[in-house]
Amino acid sequence: MSDEHDHGGDGGDEDGHHGHDRETFAHDPIGHAEVRAGMTVGELADEYGSAGVGAANLHEAVDVTEAMFDDDVTVFFGLAGAMVPTGMRAIVADLIRDGYIDVLVTTGANLTHDSIEAIGGKHHHGAVHAEGKTEREHDETLRDEGVDRIYNVYLPQEFFATFESHLREEVFPVLEEEGVVPIQRLTAELGRANAEINEREGIDEDAGIAAAAYENDVPIYCPAIQDSVLGLQAWMYSQTSGFSLDALADMTGLTDIAYDTDEAGAFVVGGGVPKNFTLQTMLVTPGAYDYAVQLTMDPKQTGGLSGATLDEARSWGKLEKDADNVSVYADATITLPLVVAAARDRLEE
Repeated sequence: MSDEHDHGGDGGDEDGHHGHDRETFAHDPIGHAEVRAGMTVGELADEYGSAGVGAANLHEAVDVTEAMFDDDVTVFFGLAGAMVPTGMRAIVADLIRDGYIDVLVTTGANLTHDSIEAIGGKHHHGAVHAEGKTEREHDETLRDEGVDRIYNVYLPQEFFATFESHLREEVFPVLEEEGVVPIQRLTAELGRANAEINEREGIDEDAGIAAAAYENDVPIYCPAIQDSVLGLQAWMYSQTSGFSLDALADMTGLTDIAYDTDEAGAFVVGGGVPKNFTLQTMLVTPGAYDYAVQLTMDPKQTGGLSGATLDEARSWGKLEKDADNVSVYADATITLPLVVAAARDRLEE
């Protein structure tokens, strides 16, 4: 036998290596997730922790979210993408009502769709393709029929007219008396109006995110409000009245909250402006985020903001050096309910 075979005969050291230490290796074998009828979503998330790749990331996201949702942590929640029209509205509204979100940063589009549902409109299941038509022909037909498409979700355009009336009758006149107001003042007034109309008209659908935020004193910041039907309507109303919005005025209240927090967490759904606006808040404070969870499908290789990792944010001082953070790369309409449900299952059992 050669010396090589002789050396192998002792089985190596007790960890099974042969000849040298493995600095980055731990004895942590992959388990095999087990599922059964009747298990809770929290138990399912625990099984994810036995597995690898995205399942392990999702399990870690539940761990970080559970820690972040502690009473002593101020949670900044960034909500981008078409989360409201795709059915994620109640999850966010319930988080606000139950005290898990302290600050919401979102898009004007999400607030628009949230308001449409609050006052009686509905989004509908739709199709990306229609039988016998190309996707373009399908969309041309929807255009003729007055239906807007968000992937496989439809929204009849008449709901935008109802929304415009809602703003002009219930929201803007109150703000017009105040002149130039912060965007956050508009989102609060929108929440008040949504709650009142929802109750007055006996709408079957819940009053929603803006209403929950208003009723629970959770500020909503909407830094790119111009990029939405809500922003377009605000601009049109400003052309014939004394009403206008001061975007910089929002920075004071938001920064004050960040400055006063002992521990802070960022839960970021999607990318874009809500993501960066949430993370950059810590740049003008002595601290940074202690916890962060990102649910995204954007890759980091493009160098774009939406795909930028939370580890990269650490280099900017947006996250503490020892922050607990994790990114889950999957459709947020799949991961958001799972992560939130599992974290709440643990916290509320």
